[in-house]
Amino acid sequence: MNIILLGPPGAGKGTQARRLVDERGMMQLSTGDMLRAARTSGTEMGKKVAAVMDAGQLVTDEIVIGLIREQLETDAVEGGHEGGFIFDGFPRTLAQADALGALLKELDQPLDRVVEMQVDDEALVDRITARSTCANCGEVYNDHTKAPPADGVCTNCGEKAEFTRRADDNEDSLRTRLLAYYKQTSPLIGYYYAKGDLVSVDGLASMDDVAGSIKDALS
Repeated sequence: MNIILLGPPGAGKGTQARRLVDERGMMQLSTGDMLRAARTSGTEMGKKVAAVMDAGQLVTDEIVIGLIREQLETDAVEGGHEGGFIFDGFPRTLAQADALGALLKELDQPLDRVVEMQVDDEALVDRITARSTCANCGEVYNDHTKAPPADGVCTNCGEKAEFTRRADDNEDSLRTRLLAYYKQTSPLIGYYYAKGDLVSVDGLASMDDVAGSIKDALS
């Protein structure tokens, strides 16, 4: 099963993607991770990525689609990740959605679901400004719902760690990122709804409840 996770920054897409990876054997295709890996890979595509990033330029849609193609084709050859793929952070625009759809059709890969994680902006701002992560494994904590352990030992990796906040997890920065999301990415909700692919879940419910809603949506 191949799915897209849609939602504004801080909606919890990464957290839910990791759960799907663990529980269903899916592969998370995060464009940020793919770009970082490609930059140091030494492949022809990797050299293109490195050249663009080193020049301080934005990576083109063509390059990102090329990276996704590489990953899907490599996985098909190696026969891994029978659980399918999670597209996390891509597509962000209608043009990218069209390009991804064309690639999946070319590779005879389905797009089974697009899961929109709905949130209330004010509640999201409150949640994100209270967020911190384990510097060792990336486990996410929140001052309101899952405070960092008082003994400093991460409940996920079991290591004593520093719990850090992202520099852009502040109200002004988050509102700027939300505006960019609504301008660029929210049109995808109507796009995939019209195609009959969209399912919406409450992204501000507890992590377990969100995971349960996504499980129901994928069944």
